[in-house]
Amino acid sequence: MGIFGKREEKASRVGRLMSVEQLGRPVWTPRDYASLAREGFATNPVVFRSVRMIAEAAASAPWLLYDGDREVETHPLLTLLRRPNPAQSGVALMETVYGHLMVAGNAYLEAVALDGVPREVFALRPDRMKVVPGPDGWPQAFEYQTGSRVVRFRQDGEVTPILHLGLFHPLNDHYGFAPIEAAQTSLDIHNASGAWAKALLDNGARPSGALVYTGEGHLSDEQFDRLKSELEDGYTGARNAGRPLLLEGGLEWKTMAMSPRDMDFIEAKNLAAREIALAFGVPPMLLGIPGDNTYANYREANRAFWRQTVLPLVNRTAQAIGNWLAPTWGEGLRLSFDADQIEALSVEREALWDRVAGADFLTREEKRLAVGYGVDDVDAEGDA
Repeated sequence: MGIFGKREEKASRVGRLMSVEQLGRPVWTPRDYASLAREGFATNPVVFRSVRMIAEAAASAPWLLYDGDREVETHPLLTLLRRPNPAQSGVALMETVYGHLMVAGNAYLEAVALDGVPREVFALRPDRMKVVPGPDGWPQAFEYQTGSRVVRFRQDGEVTPILHLGLFHPLNDHYGFAPIEAAQTSLDIHNASGAWAKALLDNGARPSGALVYTGEGHLSDEQFDRLKSELEDGYTGARNAGRPLLLEGGLEWKTMAMSPRDMDFIEAKNLAAREIALAFGVPPMLLGIPGDNTYANYREANRAFWRQTVLPLVNRTAQAIGNWLAPTWGEGLRLSFDADQIEALSVEREALWDRVAGADFLTREEKRLAVGYGVDDVDAEGDA
């Protein structure tokens, strides 16, 4: 209540500015998700592996729940996240969410509540969802369309039905920006290089060179057609690779080697692959991409992948889901993840434990707090 007895409502002062020209109208996704999914994830091996690596790694991070500073081992929220719906496990659901974020820049979770308590959680396809902004400029509803059917989710009630996760987009108020969009130029170059290599393989299984007619005049139409037919039948395709070529009547074979231009073309493909990996935050070494590997070894690259790409994504997702669902069971609950169970970070964890164990000036309780553990019940009883 305000100082004069009127109810105060908190709202962004710039919210209305975002809806001046689009009040009450849906905001469509600016990029074609289906095209990005087909040309990237479904066609390009670098994109496919990058998305799979990030989604699988992030989904494998175990959830932790805290009530204040105390860890809660058993709770309905943890049970819900382990088995969110009858068709999926918690890991499968989160793989879908992280995959949507990488390909679309957006991910949507639907909570199905009974008596005001979330019972099931589902991942919805981002290309079928659109935002409906309210008078304040922020989403007041979401519309999910499949074919001619449209389901409208109003963002009200004790538990809002939709959680929208989006990666930062500097030019859009409602939708996120996918890593695959930043790598579109490199993606086109890499795909075109693959198509060129396939065509070269189809045509290059015959001897690499040219037939030069050294006789007088030119081949007649009949001679040309017969020569062409013999080459296609006897020397084209992988089965006939390396087969000796028998020449006659003034024909001479001129061998052709790969030119420096072709070699640059191959390097351009490798450069495009590295740029795609860079956009996703995956060290090229982990994808087997040749070139400038900046990490001393595979373990160091894998640790950088977790620290710089996976854990920030898991952390922001944990906060979003916790802020969305945890208030159902009361204030003070905080959803997090257990970094101690991540094998790739075991070297860092062991080094931290060794340093803390050697710190004689710290008490047992202070050492537990320094490595991320709460107060031990034995210590608490002893202090009491």
